[in-house]
Amino acid sequence: MRAVEITSFGAPDVLRLGERPVPQAGAGELLICVSASGINRPDVLQRLGHYAPPPGTSDLPGLEVAGVIEAGDAAAMAEAGFRIGDRVCALVAGGGYAQWCVAPVVQCLPVPDGLSDVEAASLPETFFTVWSNVFDRGRLQPGETLLIQGGTSGIGVTAIQLARAFGATVIVTAGNDAKCSACLSMGAHHAINYKAQDFVSEVQCITAGKGVDVVLDMVGGDYVAREVECLAEDGRIVIIAVQGGIQSGFNAGLVLRRRLTITGSTLRPRPVAFKGAIARALRERVWPLLASGAIKPVIHSTFAAADAAQAHVLMESGQHIGKIVLTW
Repeated sequence: MRAVEITSFGAPDVLRLGERPVPQAGAGELLICVSASGINRPDVLQRLGHYAPPPGTSDLPGLEVAGVIEAGDAAAMAEAGFRIGDRVCALVAGGGYAQWCVAPVVQCLPVPDGLSDVEAASLPETFFTVWSNVFDRGRLQPGETLLIQGGTSGIGVTAIQLARAFGATVIVTAGNDAKCSACLSMGAHHAINYKAQDFVSEVQCITAGKGVDVVLDMVGGDYVAREVECLAEDGRIVIIAVQGGIQSGFNAGLVLRRRLTITGSTLRPRPVAFKGAIARALRERVWPLLASGAIKPVIHSTFAAADAAQAHVLMESGQHIGKIVLTW
């Protein structure tokens, strides 16, 4: 099969189309003939040598795919309600940039009615991540307020729509006025241009001094101290990336007085059972919203698999709004 390989660690041009054996599905797994592969920032980190695949997984990049079931563990598929030939999308721990990909059955979901494979391939990584962090770890409730740092990222556009659909008020930050407008069009209630405005003072103004209940942070670094100042009593910060650095100083007195929680997680190394539980929650509570059109995938660009390097250039530029997808 054709597959996009990381030939050495470095710039996007280290991504090359090569040949690999078709993987074989084992116990509890199925084999997907891949139509489309989603691109995510962890793929960039892996290409740079900063995010190694978990032990025992494929060295190929790619954490989400969509396509058709070609083979697999019959008992596991029957239990999940899948058959050979079904269209599915899947979260994987690696190996997604390839024409065939093996995935645990419990990490697969049916392609929602009305969606293309390109749209379906854009779903798993961001939807699993947002559900796990905003709703499970962050415990966002209807009527609460969520601050999303980076509203036009793949994570951001997913978090906007999910939080809005489940009754939260959504505030986002973005790097220019056009991106702020895009966030508002996707359902955010308020958008802050962080390059022109101080998000701490803007949040205090928007919330009349109360602060937000949950912050979804993809920056880390010195943002954490400023986010602590943004939080309401019993507020929660959930850190899912550290693009701004791993060192964070903050006012511990505020954490004590306001009973704040600072937490975080990574999804890729978690056990299959953990990811399967997220998949079940998504299938029950979110997939009907996708099928009805209440929530929609946001696709910025598609690239042929042979042009994966160009796709990574776009990802690193930060100019995209929504997801970038490879097609096979």
